[in-house]
Amino acid sequence: MNLMAAVELIQAPLSETLLRLSAVLAEAVPHRTIAQLSGNCAYSPFLTHGESPGRPGSIVTAADLAALRPLLPARGNWQGRAQVAGVDVPVLALTSDITGQSALLVVVRTEDTPVPEEHLTRAQLLWDLVAAHRDGLRTEALPGSLAASRAAAAARAAAIAELRDAHGGVLTALLGILRDRALDDTNARTRAVDVAVSALADLRSRAELDQSLAEERAGDAFERLAVSLRRILRARNVRLELGPPGVEEGADRLLPADVTDTLLAVVRATVHASLDDQGHGPEGDGEHRVHVGWKVGTDELRATVRDNGPGTLSRGALDARRVNERLAPLGGRVDLDAVPGWGTTVIFEIPLASPSTPRQDPLTALGARELQVLGQLARGRRNRDIAQDLHISESTVKFHVARILGKLGVSSRGEAAALAHEWGAA
Repeated sequence: MNLMAAVELIQAPLSETLLRLSAVLAEAVPHRTIAQLSGNCAYSPFLTHGESPGRPGSIVTAADLAALRPLLPARGNWQGRAQVAGVDVPVLALTSDITGQSALLVVVRTEDTPVPEEHLTRAQLLWDLVAAHRDGLRTEALPGSLAASRAAAAARAAAIAELRDAHGGVLTALLGILRDRALDDTNARTRAVDVAVSALADLRSRAELDQSLAEERAGDAFERLAVSLRRILRARNVRLELGPPGVEEGADRLLPADVTDTLLAVVRATVHASLDDQGHGPEGDGEHRVHVGWKVGTDELRATVRDNGPGTLSRGALDARRVNERLAPLGGRVDLDAVPGWGTTVIFEIPLASPSTPRQDPLTALGARELQVLGQLARGRRNRDIAQDLHISESTVKFHVARILGKLGVSSRGEAAALAHEWGAA
């Protein structure tokens, strides 16, 4: 596996990962479409990249990928012919067990010959790498990614709701007409009813599939948190007390995955800060305890972290661990009550509805490497000079410049440079 290709794959913005992965696999596994169904990317769990959908077998859907899951192990691959968009095509499917919900990659190939084992191994390692990288981003719940991802999740949910209402209304009306006994041609009516019923079932399954990937039961999320906290406290003289949400506290309620992921991240960060705070207390003053509890309200998810430490934990300690920074994109807040000699109580609240967001810095759409290229571009550097300074090829610089212009919605290097100066990137 080309290590530089792997590095550039990880450095690329999430929106470009599939495009870059397709480019890396193109020589070893010639294909015309590539698609993913990833449980650790709750905001865009289904993505596809490839040629225009005018060609049979090019339109890959989430339902097509879901149908391939039973053919694969938790981690491994399967190759053969499968139905994609109603067309029988050769495919290669890869699955990674890096996350709880296995990440699935499907490649619609241009040829039917088996992929050699050597190329399969490299493709599997690349897909494991992508899955691990995304799982790490999910665990960290970085604010910049959350802000963009939350907007994507809201847009996708709105689109699905519109499709469900529009198609559901039409198909329900169609069923009513076709079931009218006043109509003749029984056989045609029966066949039309079957088609409409199948379409309704398919529409419902797509909505349920998206929901299962973008949402998580409160009880399951708390159990994930409990497992990670036990691991943190295993080697410490700290007793962990858990207050999981019961049925009355909303344990079975489905919550947005970005909310649960963020709450897990800030609770873990607070427990680490609490351990540091306890380290400054007097020795031999009894067993240290940390209590963590959750409650699902009508409009918000609340978490409580309480300890019996020296009671000197400060907001600055939480800021140092980026707690407020993680909560901000979701409109969350934190209250801290530290009583010297008695301990500290920290309460988090995150709204379950997407907050309205003001106009954001357009440069947040750019990845780390693109920001570096933009900074050089804003100083009037040529592509050749930028390539030498950043130790990349000139063609890669051209690729980044094209992506920068597209993401910023500008048509020239000069306009991009002006935005860079306006928003402090130069």
